[in-house]
Amino acid sequence: NTHHEDVYCRYDISKYKDAMRTRFDPFKNEPIQQASGLCYVLRRIVNSDESRQVRLLEILEDYDRAIIFYSFDYELEILRSLNYGDDVEIAEYNGHKHQPIPDGGKWVYLCQYNSACEGWECIKTNCIIFYSQNYSYKVMTQAAGRIDRLNTPYDDLYYYHIKSRSGIDLAISKALGEKKKFNETRWVKW
Repeated sequence: NTHHEDVYCRYDISKYKDAMRTRFDPFKNEPIQQASGLCYVLRRIVNSDESRQVRLLEILEDYDRAIIFYSFDYELEILRSLNYGDDVEIAEYNGHKHQPIPDGGKWVYLCQYNSACEGWECIKTNCIIFYSQNYSYKVMTQAAGRIDRLNTPYDDLYYYHIKSRSGIDLAISKALGEKKKFNETRWVKW
């Protein structure tokens, strides 16, 4: 049985609205030139919120081993900086590193969607946490499939989708719910 749960977190509404209104990138301190740049800034505001990190750590209280999927390098930096506990091993699968899945009793495996959504399997855990959403329904499905294997010893598989109620997160969720790819240029009124 697969169990998908949406886990909602907060985001900085005023910072989000400012970026939408002014089309200005607070991270680079420069004007935003195109729709993809605006979506990136909005997602960074939303995905960097401390409440998202708190929600992730709350989920991990129930699991000794978990795979965490993320989209961007700044998310990896956040995920690397979290205190998972002294006895928790951390490994990564991304464009820079392809470390093996840890063998210990407690671990987190930080996986970047584009690098790690296919071509490997893990039957050592029954938990995947999606720290952020990918634009592609196909990629999300492939990522979920990393633990959904015929030879898994688990009867139940748990998938946690951390998201906010921001416009961009809701729009991405809607596209994924319709089994479509999120389209930035169609969503942003430029």
